[in-house]
This record gives sequence, C-alpha cells and structure tokens, in this order.
Amino acid sequence: MNKCQPLFLCCLIGLLVCGNTSCQAQSGETANSANRTTTSAQAKPIPNAAAILIKAYPAYLDYYADNYLYFKDGSKMLFDDGQADKSFDDLFNQPDVEDQLRFAYPLGSEFAVPVAEKDNPGRIRQEAFFKKMYGSTEAEARAQLTQVVWLPKNIGQNIPFSQVNGAAQALQAVSNELDDLVAQQPEMLKYLQNIGGTFNWRTIRNTPNRLSPHSFGFSIDINTTYTNYWQWDNPPKYRNQIPWAIVEIFERHKFIWGGKWYHYDTMHFEYRPEFFVE
Repeated sequence: MNKCQPLFLCCLIGLLVCGNTSCQAQSGETANSANRTTTSAQAKPIPNAAAILIKAYPAYLDYYADNYLYFKDGSKMLFDDGQADKSFDDLFNQPDVEDQLRFAYPLGSEFAVPVAEKDNPGRIRQEAFFKKMYGSTEAEARAQLTQVVWLPKNIGQNIPFSQVNGAAQALQAVSNELDDLVAQQPEMLKYLQNIGGTFNWRTIRNTPNRLSPHSFGFSIDINTTYTNYWQWDNPPKYRNQIPWAIVEIFERHKFIWGGKWYHYDTMHFEYRPEFFVE
C-alpha cells in the first residue's frame, strides 16, 4: 500500500463525518425555527382570540406561546391577565389583549336595536397593543400617516390616515366606493361632506386616562351634523341617521361602525381587521 493512502483515507473519513454533523446541525436549527410554536401548541392549544389577532395583523404579530403574543421584533405582550370576571369599567380601563375580542361584532344589517346593554364590540382597546403597531407617541403615530383622497370625484379632500396594517389603503378603497355610491344616489353626499376628522392625538371625551383611536390614525368620523353620540344625548337613547349603504361599504373593507355599540357613536368608523377574520 502506498504510504500516502492511510493519510488520504483518514482525511476523507473526517470530511464525511464533519459534513454529516454540519448538515444535521443545520437541519436541527431549521426544524427548531419552523416548529418553535409546536411544543407550546401541543402543551396548550392557542386561544382562538390569539389566533385571530395573529391572522389579522401578520406584519407585526409572529406567534403565541405560554400566554404571550410575540411580535416580529422579538418583543412579547401578555395575552390574558387571568381576571375573567372584570367589571364593565375595568374592561375599558384595564383590559388585557384578550379582552379586545370579548364582544363579537355583528356583521351586516341585521343587528339588535337598541344594542344590548354593555355590548361594545371593538370599543375595548388594549392601548399598549395599538401603540406597539401604530406609534407610542404623537410623533411616532404622525410619522406613519399618509394622505387619502376623500371622495376624489365629489369632494377631493386630502385627509391623513395611518398606512400601518394597510389602513390607509382600506380607507381609500372605501372612499372610491362611496364616490360611486354618491354618483348613483346624490342624497348620500351630505353624510360624507364636512367630515369630523381622522388623526388627532387626544383622549376620549370625558375619559382622560384612555387615548382615542383617532390618536393612532385608523379612525374616521363622518359628518357630525347627522350623527348620534351617547355623550351628546341626555338621557342617552339609541338613534341613527346614517344610511346602511354607507355602513356596508365601510364594513366591506374591515371597518367597524360605532352605530353597533351600546355606547353608540354613529359617525365613527374604525379599521379593525380582527373582527373580519373568517
């Protein structure tokens, strides 16, 4: 045997062993990355509300594990604080992320009037959750704004709206369809002129410890002249003047309507895709 052959064979065997080990390591890392939620999911099923939120906000939410929602940047947020029997006030003032889906939003024109007491689908908002996506300060939220042309053919007003999660794109689609609606039914224009506003970093009326959804730039109030708002009525009694044809267009693009709240706010529309996840 050539004296170089044993050395050659040893080197060849070493390369094969190292290559196989490297492949196994890479394969293991890939499997661990791909299945990082499998162990948690096997141990405890993902709550339906968590699965809905992950599907509704795919640009920001990554996965759920051990009672936490994990964001794409690696940060996490407590999902359920374990307080199942919260009072009505606590639901609004101290909600966890899960509480946001406590009430189901009734899609379509068939919904109970007056709305059942304390039934406010979408009005419960965990502020830190929305700050994480839309901006935690006025400056951060403002930096995410873009311009939407409100009813280009009939009004042509530029209004600010957040581009986060496709909100501005959705509102532009709403605006274009409302333009077509007005072309067919000119009497609808009065509800859409002189809008109440979109982005405005402020607290909710008479609620100094809670930011308005207008602070995040994903809400719009249409003409206040034809609105009914529970805090303007004394005593509050559900009424509505907004035609269903307008509401229907907003809902088609994943906006919820304040006219379906017990604490009604019929001028208010809010981009909340989680309520439209199928």
